Amino acid sequence: MVIVITGPTAVGKTELSLFLAEKLNGEIINADSTQIYKGIDIATNKEKNLRGIVHHLYDEKDFQTDYTVFDYQKDARRIIDDILKRGKTPIMVGGTGLYINAALYDYKFEDKDHEEYEGISNDELYKMLLEVDPDTTIHLNNRVRVISALNYYKANGKPYSQKAKDEVLLYDALFIGLTADRDILYYKINKRVDKMVEEGLLKEAKELYDLKIRTKAIMTPIGPKELFDYFDGKVSLEDAIELIKSKSRKYAKRQYTWFNNQMNLKWFKTDFECFENTENEVLEYINKNL
Repeated sequence: MVIVITGPTAVGKTELSLFLAEKLNGEIINADSTQIYKGIDIATNKEKNLRGIVHHLYDEKDFQTDYTVFDYQKDARRIIDDILKRGKTPIMVGGTGLYINAALYDYKFEDKDHEEYEGISNDELYKMLLEVDPDTTIHLNNRVRVISALNYYKANGKPYSQKAKDEVLLYDALFIGLTADRDILYYKINKRVDKMVEEGLLKEAKELYDLKIRTKAIMTPIGPKELFDYFDGKVSLEDAIELIKSKSRKYAKRQYTWFNNQMNLKWFKTDFECFENTENEVLEYINKNL
């Protein structure tokens, strides 16, 4: 059985996944589209202490590589099959719901088909998506997901927003979502950004800025691109950091919208005062359903 741990940013997914991997003889498959890349560690909030747990698709790809959801689908399925074959538990963890569904459900993506949309603005792409999927919940500036949704329609002949109604699950799986009261979550997000700054976010972003490379891997995470404007002298450092916090909170809100529309999750409220309570509650639920 595949265990899925997802939820908005800063809610405790990584800590829970490490606990479960230890308890369930598991290996972790990263399902965060930004943590796949090497060299962007602070901005993507990579965990330093992996406790000896095997991680897959984590800190593996060069940030100049064009790694798509189609690539992830192939890699994740291959890894899941291998883990199951060895009698261990695959634990998918991350907040990129599209990656999770692409790996576990039976639907198709076209290989390397983003090139045909080069030169088309985000507004134009979004209008194209609305024509085939008027119920979409994807944000118009999320270019990668807009293109993926267009490609999904091209490959399957149906809108991506309707996919959940007739999709076929390829693996036995438990879908677990971590959640928190909105004001608590936003506080945690703000504190996380402060911690990232303390740990060297500016230095990491400046190193990326000086490379003069603007790939998807660099421009997708919240943090580096906001600081690029600071390095260009367009905004103050204080304003750049506040923008990172604001965008992170908005991202968490969009994640909730996506999860509620596209995934069937068993939700657990994170106990930040005693995370052990959350760990034991989730483990009990899993053991009852194995």
